[in-house]
Amino acid sequence: MPTQPPAPQVRIGARGSKLSLAQAGMMQRKIAAALGVDPDNAAEVEAVAPLIVITTTGDRVQDRRLLEIGGKGLFTKEIEEAMLEGRIDCAIHSMKDVPAERPAGLCIGAVPEREDVRDAFLSRGPERPEDLTEGAVLGTASLRRQAQMLHRRPDLKVTMLRGNVDTRLAKLEAGEADAILLAYAGLRRLGLGHLPQSLIDPVECPPAPGQGALAIETREDLRDAPWIQALRHAPTEIAVAAERGALMALEGSCKTAIGAHARFEDGALKLIVEALSPDGVHRFRHAGEAELSQLADPLASALDLGRSLGLAVKAEGGDRIAI
Repeated sequence: MPTQPPAPQVRIGARGSKLSLAQAGMMQRKIAAALGVDPDNAAEVEAVAPLIVITTTGDRVQDRRLLEIGGKGLFTKEIEEAMLEGRIDCAIHSMKDVPAERPAGLCIGAVPEREDVRDAFLSRGPERPEDLTEGAVLGTASLRRQAQMLHRRPDLKVTMLRGNVDTRLAKLEAGEADAILLAYAGLRRLGLGHLPQSLIDPVECPPAPGQGALAIETREDLRDAPWIQALRHAPTEIAVAAERGALMALEGSCKTAIGAHARFEDGALKLIVEALSPDGVHRFRHAGEAELSQLADPLASALDLGRSLGLAVKAEGGDRIAI
């Protein structure tokens, strides 16, 4: 009789986009390795850590901004339901798509080492946003990117551009926009890191909180499972905690243009937080730092730093930073 494959140990939920599957595949191999399987043996990897594709509302509705249909949680809702129902054991998300609050019973179990945090500028010619002709059309579905670019170039016309990476690149090529902005991390994970004309300075224009990082979401009962612990990268978790602290303080959603950039420099965690009015006219920024060597609990301290800066931005910006 043929040998039966081993029973699945960790079932991984992921969206069906090319980028989501690429990111989930990277983590699938790491999870399999933590379970004692050769990550280069595709059959064994799939047996112990199968990928289960789940289509989300955010994937199905592509003709409107997320803020019009319910926010970023629409990229995670169906996947989280599958986790709570026991159909999957974990999910791989882009951290920037994960809302600040988690459903009861679920947690972010691990944050692996981060990719490049920067936004990438892609166009049909110009090298930088400053080089676009007056009145050029910028395509983006991100309120943050819209506000940041309008702050720099108030003459630009912004058009809503949703869809996966291939769709957005095709729309740029077809002339629906003169330029687009995408997360450089996603392009690199898809093997398309050569495409951008330039990269946006993350200090001048902070990316979305958590951009470039992945979130391994799981049930609370699996939080300390050995395969979860094997995926954790402490410096990334600390930096992301600071950025998401700002997100929580600003009640971040698709209705608020929020940027946050944490970096390590000379033994300190440095953080910049900003929020802008949707039209880019108003921008509010605060910066701070924490000496890591003096922190008993770096994660909690990073979160507190983010919250304090986020609250300062919120107090200053008030109603001007929300739709």
